[in-house]
Amino acid sequence: MRLFIFGAGYSGRAIAREMSESVRWIVGTTRNAENFPALERAHIDPILFAGTREDALGLPLEYMTHMVVSIGPDGDGDPVLNSAADIIRDSMPALSWIGYLSTVGVYGDHDGAWVDEETGCKPASTRSVQRKAAEEAWTRFGDETGLPVAILRLSGIYGPGRNAFVNLERGTAKRLVKPGQVFNRIHVDDIAGATAHLLRARASGIFNVTDDEPAPPQDVVEFAASLMGVEAPPETDFATAELTPMARSFYGENKRVSNAKLRQSGYSLRHPDYRAALSAMWADGSWCG
Repeated sequence: MRLFIFGAGYSGRAIAREMSESVRWIVGTTRNAENFPALERAHIDPILFAGTREDALGLPLEYMTHMVVSIGPDGDGDPVLNSAADIIRDSMPALSWIGYLSTVGVYGDHDGAWVDEETGCKPASTRSVQRKAAEEAWTRFGDETGLPVAILRLSGIYGPGRNAFVNLERGTAKRLVKPGQVFNRIHVDDIAGATAHLLRARASGIFNVTDDEPAPPQDVVEFAASLMGVEAPPETDFATAELTPMARSFYGENKRVSNAKLRQSGYSLRHPDYRAALSAMWADGSWCG
């Protein structure tokens, strides 16, 4: 088994660490050579890729058996398909599975109701509209080539180095309160575990990769503070809080995302909710990265 990761960032590196003992060769891309040491620590052979045709021609794709795409689209579409669709289609004879990392943002706002993979998508933000278009493009590519393509819709990602503990330590944690607002989350280890599970099963279709418990964001901060033994920051009314337009836009979407399909496929979450995940990270010290 040989794995190619387009976009070996936070999630891509976790996937590589997860797969390192069962994969003979892992190659991952980055836009900046300064990231090479981080990729190498995750058992990845790093290579530069900025989304151009010239970059794609220099990639060792012909040797790969599995592929994960963790590069977001832009206004011109999906950069991997734009630069390398014909290479993937015509010059990867051993390729047997593609995983595309997307976002639950494609569902849009559902006023706090539960959504699953059959729920209609109504993305509102530009980035979510682009993600939905990229999902559809990869699904079409799978249909055209006969390759199984799994779309992994991820909720809010956290884990070592990216969590409420870090924000509390840095003094940047906030307890924004918007009545009725909830978010799902997913620990990066479960992104890695779910990807490995779906890869081995050669699964295709859409899967929500998310935790069991959509919860108000202020509750997460309060729980982390209690584990640290520090005082939680005061609650702040969302309506009057000073936020960037992007930060405010996240609160414009309210939904509860079901992971029933992923569980029914045979995957068991390692961190089923934020309390379990934060407690584990605090106990083993992994929260600081």
